[in-house]
Amino acid sequence: MKNFFRFAERGTSYKTETLAGITTFLSIAYILIVNPVILSQSGMDHGAVFTATALTAIIGSLLMGILANFPIAIAPSMGLNSFFTFSVCIGMGIDWQVTLTGVFVAGIIFMILSLLKIREKIIEIIPIDLKYAIASGIGFFITFVGLKNGGIIVGNPDTFVAIGDLTSPMTLLAIIGIILTVIMLVRGINGGIFYAMVITTVIGMIFGLIDVPSSVVGSIPSLEPTFGVVFNHLGDIFNAQTLTVIFTFLIVAFFDTAGALIGLTSQAGMMKGNKIPNIGKGLLADSAAGVIGAILGTSTPATSVESSAGIAVGGKTGFTAIVTAACFAVALFFSPLVNVISVEVTSAALIVVGALMAMEIRRINWTKLEVVIPAFLTIIMMPLTSSVVIGIGLGFILYPICLVAQKRYKEVHPIMYVLCLLFLLYFAFIV
Repeated sequence: MKNFFRFAERGTSYKTETLAGITTFLSIAYILIVNPVILSQSGMDHGAVFTATALTAIIGSLLMGILANFPIAIAPSMGLNSFFTFSVCIGMGIDWQVTLTGVFVAGIIFMILSLLKIREKIIEIIPIDLKYAIASGIGFFITFVGLKNGGIIVGNPDTFVAIGDLTSPMTLLAIIGIILTVIMLVRGINGGIFYAMVITTVIGMIFGLIDVPSSVVGSIPSLEPTFGVVFNHLGDIFNAQTLTVIFTFLIVAFFDTAGALIGLTSQAGMMKGNKIPNIGKGLLADSAAGVIGAILGTSTPATSVESSAGIAVGGKTGFTAIVTAACFAVALFFSPLVNVISVEVTSAALIVVGALMAMEIRRINWTKLEVVIPAFLTIIMMPLTSSVVIGIGLGFILYPICLVAQKRYKEVHPIMYVLCLLFLLYFAFIV
């Protein structure tokens, strides 16, 4: 086992890797609560999504650990589950079954692109500033959703949005959750997001705002409402609207994973000469998890940025990911506790994770106008339109235009021109 994961080469041990795996799990365990809450708002069965979330995290993390030997977990993406529910199902009016089929098809395409090493090539040619802008914009979008779910921000016909009723009991509960989460994170408590959600839930139970679960340990919820649904709706995706959704999942998931892999492998000291060893296998693990997750019944999984917590305590090999997968397996039996969680309780996780993602904004080169304009519009249009793809599209259109205007067209990779054209067609005929 030590030889397989190269413990000696990477200077680690079973104790360190196990602690790192548990730390990563505690940092990302909130996804077991938040993902079912978000996806159930699209009409999906809450219990089935809980089971699908856990199984996808287990399988994805095992693949990442065994295939790529990365100390990185895979779990349903916070940005993509919000896009799934709020932009596609609610915003565009597409049934969750068809949307899930779109996730499945996007996963298949991802696997093909990974096997052909096309994903690796595209990662190299996308301007770094746009990568950071995409991550930041998704962070702002997620935070906006969290504020809305907590009742802190509400709609207003005169000012578009306004402050909510902060004296409402459930909104107060959301605010308490935010304060607890922030305190734990700034004090460096690993798993702070998860612990704060547990404490907030207990407070809600004490004051009668949240139902007390009838049991702590229970049977694993059935996957029947979601398992294999994608195979019954493959014929429903052949229309402009759904194909656009598939394209969006491809683009968003692509950059989500690319950015996370770059950041996490760099943190773990694995990047060599600006290249990531085994990145092809890491991308294959990620895309395979996407296909499996869609079959089970969850939105697109992605490389978990929360893995940085485990890496910070010494995780350097795939054994860390194996331990994280084992923790998710144990968590499967605690569904009664998860089912009582409300959207107000999960709002703190959305807000804080959004803030963490928005930290990437500092990496953008704000001294060059040709970078500032595409990056800024990429970021700001995501929360304003409740659409990740619109933000990405504007950035991909404006970036090459800005460089061409400066007669620097040779600095733009041909693939960027192709993406620019695709998004122009998207805005002209679909939006």
